[in-house]
Amino acid sequence: MAFPETVRSIGRAGMFSLSVFRATKPTADFWQELIREIYKIGARTLPIIAVGGAFVGLSITLLGYRSLQTYGAGNQISFLIGLGMYRELGPVLTALLFIGRAGSSIAAELGLMRATDQITALGLMGIDPVGKAVAPRFWAAVITVPLLTAFFCSLAFAASWFEGVQILGIDNGAFWQVMKDAVDFQEDFLPAFLKSAIFGGTAALVASYVGFHAEPTIEGTSVATTRAVVNASLLVLMFNFVLSAFLYR
Repeated sequence: MAFPETVRSIGRAGMFSLSVFRATKPTADFWQELIREIYKIGARTLPIIAVGGAFVGLSITLLGYRSLQTYGAGNQISFLIGLGMYRELGPVLTALLFIGRAGSSIAAELGLMRATDQITALGLMGIDPVGKAVAPRFWAAVITVPLLTAFFCSLAFAASWFEGVQILGIDNGAFWQVMKDAVDFQEDFLPAFLKSAIFGGTAALVASYVGFHAEPTIEGTSVATTRAVVNASLLVLMFNFVLSAFLYR
């Protein structure tokens, strides 16, 4: 019984995703909601992204420098952090932080709308609830997560430079030159933004689907929020492996 139910759940999630694309209409109300959601799930996530990026950069620099110094290659730490942040850590960690901060918020808001019959009321008024409540959140996530990834990587690079150059004594020119030679715009920078957009859309769709179909109770909203965070995080990790296998050959 578990397998057929899983297949049905995947089918319902797929149909819900298609309904989000069909409900996306560039009206004035849509743009207003989109801008509001970009601020809510994007700008309000900046503090946790900044702190996370800085400490990830510090941790990788310290660990990587000690490992590379064993082979006399400590000045290559910027090579490690440049490729590591753009190819793997930047998009994945940003998406996970986004899920914890904004994905849970999306699921909770939609679950509360379901519990208070606001979604039903929108349908009775002839307003598409998916287009009104879900589509702006989805596109806001697709837009903001790549920007948050760039901010995350920038803070990580700044923290790595501070620790590597100012504390560990790596030459400033060598630090940036090695990173410049290691990171390619088309092979590293653009795929990182593509992965981030996919992760953002995935997180928003999972959170919206779970919150939109939550049981209309306070307990149902709580369960939906937890389920959204867990499922979205696992999907991001799985999609990261698949995308990395195809993008970086």
